[in-house]
Amino acid sequence: MQHAVGSPLPPPHQPGHGPAPGWSPAAHHPAPHAAGPHGPAPAPPPPPAPGYPGRPPQPAPVTGQAPAADRNGHVPPPQGGVATPGAPPPAPDAATTTLAVLLIGPAGAGKTSVAKYWADHRRVPTAHISLDDVREWVRSGFADPQSGWNDHSEAQYRLARRTCGFAARNFLANGISCILDDAVFPDRPVVGLGGWKRHVGPGLLPVVLLPGLDIVLERNAERSGNRRLTDEEVARIHGRMAGWYGSGLPIIDNSQLDIAETARVLDEVLARSITSPPQW
Repeated sequence: MQHAVGSPLPPPHQPGHGPAPGWSPAAHHPAPHAAGPHGPAPAPPPPPAPGYPGRPPQPAPVTGQAPAADRNGHVPPPQGGVATPGAPPPAPDAATTTLAVLLIGPAGAGKTSVAKYWADHRRVPTAHISLDDVREWVRSGFADPQSGWNDHSEAQYRLARRTCGFAARNFLANGISCILDDAVFPDRPVVGLGGWKRHVGPGLLPVVLLPGLDIVLERNAERSGNRRLTDEEVARIHGRMAGWYGSGLPIIDNSQLDIAETARVLDEVLARSITSPPQW
């Protein structure tokens, strides 16, 4: 015999016990209705289902579609939690998002070391593209920055930036994040940020790494080869980099931070930049 739709089901029966209190066998096995002159009388509408005795009615889950009850009348909770109307979307995770990052800073700021560490420790494939490494591909006729700036230096840096930008676009097109490092000056917007935006794309996220001058001088003194500059040149570059203050770009002072701590702060800065990209 079919039970009336919506009728409550009996609680689990325990051996040696009679019907549970509050449960009427008649409600579970309704008597047949008297037949009318034209056949059986229609069954009355089923009573509302109040739930088990002593159990208050359960509210419907706040989802697009309420889940169906199982054969015991139990309604499972919605998958993924209950949606709250008007709740803000979850914050993006900079550690797993495909990104293109430009790390800016003077010589000795730690750009290359931080960029390598950041790329090595992400949970998604990430490439570190070093402008200096690409520029040093030039062997015969290499323009050494220590010997001064000339037309050859300008051409090699320009070609290196284009090559790095092409590589970055290629990595991004294949779902691989990338981080580039360059000593971009705020007083040369066309060659600096403007050039990188043209080479990589408008989604590039620039971050300035700018420790104190004493830290920069100390780190530069530890360098060797053509990447070590004179103290006068380092001080001049650092002074020009101070122009990034007030530019709207995020700036990290890593004077008292090691490489791992700087990379962690970089992740925090990038998470904010994803939500609210800097205007540049």
